Amino acid sequence: MNAATLPALIQRFFTDRLCVQMEASRHTVASYRDTFRLLLRFASTRQGKPPAKLTVEDIDADLVADFLVHGETMRGNTARSRNTRLAAVRSFFRYVALTDPTWLLHSQRILAMPSKRYVKRAVSFLDAEEMAALLAAPDRTTWTGRRDHVMLLIAIQTGLRASELVALRCGDLTLGSGAHIRCMGKGRKERCTPLRRDTAKLLVAWIGNCSDDTRPLFPSIRGEGLSRDALEHLVRKHCLTASRTCPSLAAKRVTPHTLRHSTAMDLLHHGVDQAVIALWLGHESVATTQIYIHADMRIKEKALSRVAAPALPPGRFQPDDQLLSFLDDL
Repeated sequence: MNAATLPALIQRFFTDRLCVQMEASRHTVASYRDTFRLLLRFASTRQGKPPAKLTVEDIDADLVADFLVHGETMRGNTARSRNTRLAAVRSFFRYVALTDPTWLLHSQRILAMPSKRYVKRAVSFLDAEEMAALLAAPDRTTWTGRRDHVMLLIAIQTGLRASELVALRCGDLTLGSGAHIRCMGKGRKERCTPLRRDTAKLLVAWIGNCSDDTRPLFPSIRGEGLSRDALEHLVRKHCLTASRTCPSLAAKRVTPHTLRHSTAMDLLHHGVDQAVIALWLGHESVATTQIYIHADMRIKEKALSRVAAPALPPGRFQPDDQLLSFLDDL
């Protein structure tokens, strides 16, 4: 292999491997792109070369390890972000090893780098009172307030991901009998989520006589589709407004994904089976849905109520001898 082929390998990795062979989503391509931007700049500074002059040999396991540590210490990346960066680098060097076996040992050292373990915290979600306060926050006398109200209602009822919600078009709606929303979810899996009658009526009033199926369901003021950043901003804004009437919201960090968690917990509290919740949310495996069982204190309290306390007499505290207590305190 010519030492100057790293730029060509990276270009072919993105154009051929990711886009053509794997047909990776634009989110995956963007994530990998950001990782390699940071990696090449870091390697360029470390090796004293411009990125176009770097070779495969320059990016070894030691440099990758230092790059990951740099991301955590200097950029404030979490362990999850660190593992995402490492997954992108591994994918590239797996491609390098297949393209030219002379780099097999070099690539194996990077492929053998372990992912970092992290604390898996319980999911955060909103209860019924908090969801009601959030839905009441937008000012429905304005156009943006009506849009935000309908969007929040759809998010809480359907549990769509942020990317799925902002990508909705008018043609994705089926209203009337059997009203539902179609979306293309993670992993290119299309799914349909039913809508309540009151929600369907609200959507009919919102879209009016829209004949353009490609128009965004929740457009911006300029008529374009909302971005994920815009969605996160409006959720934070209305959460701040809702916290005035529901103080418990002030102690929570509410994001669009929190609304997705709230949907799952609401279904769980109403006795919906895990398999149905996984189908509702578009999870690949039912095991993914178990995080909501761990976070549900009601299920644990119900289980505790079925367990009898041990029939043991309560003990009584007996103070130590005064002399021994004096010696223990020395």
